[in-house]
Amino acid sequence: MRGALPLSLLLAATLGCQSKKSDAVVAAPTTGAPMSGEPAQAQGLTGKVLERIDAAPYSYLRLQTARGEVWAAVPEAKLEKGAEVTIASPMLMNNFESKTLNRTFAEIFFGNLAPAGGAQAAMPAHAGAPQGQPAAAPGAPVVPKEAVKVDKASGADARTVAEVWAQKGGLKEKSVTIRGQVVKYNPGVMGKNWIHLQDGSGEASKGNHDITVTSQDPAAKGDIVTVKGIVRQDKDFGAGYVYALIVEDAKVVKK
Repeated sequence: MRGALPLSLLLAATLGCQSKKSDAVVAAPTTGAPMSGEPAQAQGLTGKVLERIDAAPYSYLRLQTARGEVWAAVPEAKLEKGAEVTIASPMLMNNFESKTLNRTFAEIFFGNLAPAGGAQAAMPAHAGAPQGQPAAAPGAPVVPKEAVKVDKASGADARTVAEVWAQKGGLKEKSVTIRGQVVKYNPGVMGKNWIHLQDGSGEASKGNHDITVTSQDPAAKGDIVTVKGIVRQDKDFGAGYVYALIVEDAKVVKK
């Protein structure tokens, strides 16, 4: 098995913000009602695999559990029918519509597979939940600093990634323009595309080298893009996934 996505979803719930790679490949989920904001079960959701549908970057699992048959979505995993699995920190989404699967799930749980026989893995955003910043709430993964160097955008609201972090207090609910390289991309989580952007500024030790951006526009890892969006702080997506800083509703221009 391999780790994700995308709050997240899942966000996942999350994480879970897209956006398809192609119509021939089933992409990530795209729409759904708001999540409950709480893990379905504190100790995880355990069950037997009755059915698996692979739809990159997810595997959709129909599970036989103590509460009956349920559907869950996890980062792609090669699981055989009959396998016993545990979904760590599952998050419930109601009336979730997957346009690429052409179906709506009345209930579906997003999370990561817990290691077999071991402690549950912390749910990274993304397959089910959005990726978090280093300064975010516990459980949000750190995104390593990559060897990128991108020139700063132009314009009165232009900032480097590090400048947005340094000036976040004065930038709250204001528009910023950032030029950088996409180092991580999770499409279709909670109806959004989730982009991790770096431009070479900042320090990994301080957590100011990487910024999360949400958008309806597509991108791909490695793209050099200019994004323009609204700075928000302490954005709570539920289940402990709080972004200290995030740029939302961004327009993405590839350059």
